[in-house]
Amino acid sequence: MTNERTLKRPEVLAPAGTLEKLKTAIHYGADAVYIGGNAYGLRSRAGNFTKEDMIEGVAFAKEHGAKVYVAANMVTHEGNQEGAGDFFREIRDVGISAVIVSDPALIEICASEAPGLPIHLSTQASATNYETLEFWKNEGLERVVLAREVSMEEVAEIRKNTDVEIEAFIHGAMCISYSGRCTLSNHMSMRDANRGGCSQSCRWKYELYDMPFGGERTSLTDKGEVEEEFSMSAVDMAMIQHIPELIQNGVDSFKIEGRMKSIHYVSTVANVYKKAVDTYMEDPENYECKQEWIDELWKVAQRELSTGFYYHVPTDEEQLFGERRKIPQYKFIGEVMAYDEATKVATIRQRNHFSVGDEIEFYGPGFNHFHQTVEVMYNEEGESIDRAPNPMMILTMPVAQPVAVGDMIRKKK
Repeated sequence: MTNERTLKRPEVLAPAGTLEKLKTAIHYGADAVYIGGNAYGLRSRAGNFTKEDMIEGVAFAKEHGAKVYVAANMVTHEGNQEGAGDFFREIRDVGISAVIVSDPALIEICASEAPGLPIHLSTQASATNYETLEFWKNEGLERVVLAREVSMEEVAEIRKNTDVEIEAFIHGAMCISYSGRCTLSNHMSMRDANRGGCSQSCRWKYELYDMPFGGERTSLTDKGEVEEEFSMSAVDMAMIQHIPELIQNGVDSFKIEGRMKSIHYVSTVANVYKKAVDTYMEDPENYECKQEWIDELWKVAQRELSTGFYYHVPTDEEQLFGERRKIPQYKFIGEVMAYDEATKVATIRQRNHFSVGDEIEFYGPGFNHFHQTVEVMYNEEGESIDRAPNPMMILTMPVAQPVAVGDMIRKKK
């Protein structure tokens, strides 16, 4: 049973590790993006934004009716808070729509020293019940990003008991620990996961040993007792088949993980979830999840997919062991820079090697797709070439259907 409140249109929130990814995500349907500033974030290698990048990104977002949030969700140690007030005031004045924070010290600094900048609670704070959401509401926060460990049943219960905005992860990598509360990276590589340096040690391969008391250790892998090296790696989340339930249970923002992922990933995933949300909101009664949306997500999946904690506590079935049952079949090979309607020729910037004779797929915003075979292509000098081997080279080729600037091209592996 749906009512007026549960049928609120959710925001599709995409990751943007760089300015290019920000523009790509919004071009492909994201209603909002989240980025890292040059301080206080949890992805120190995600191409964090300078002030100039933020200004350009915010201007682009406003032009397209989208929002930009900044993740400042690190756990601060003594002294880390220095300069935080200036940082929050700077991003407020740039026009950032909200800051995502987990540390109470940073929340207090932001609220007192940068009034007017909305604060969202990060998933790092592990909010799992409505009493917690009410607490943060009373502290002045307008949105809470739920812990990934919250079930769908709990989402429904939380929504019934609080009107704070709910943001929930619906796609992307899952942490093997409890909502990122992990120090494995600290021990294995001396990089602090909770201050932006996670080296994803859980995804490394480990050998298992039998270590009897007082005896010599022996490798279980070498003895054949274990089929492969051991990993603690979790599969990824994909909630594409459960869009109606998420909307009906009052999730305000659908969060996609992946600030370090490619523009191929960002464009594909944003495109799919935007299409699914649009389709549901247009006609909830007759909505059905289309297989082509699921197939599309598999074109950028790096791991197997599951529904995370939404319907049951993950078991070893939600961990990566052995060979992948499904392997990504496509690679990103280029993007459209221009299109001449009269000659039906597209100008393309190459991103990965491809050749005459390859079957390629064009895709664009709004879930527009078509396939064609590369029959001929030309370099910038107008010379016919058989292959495009050089990264970022500009070339032209006739296309079977009209394309637009920003459309992407894939190739089946």
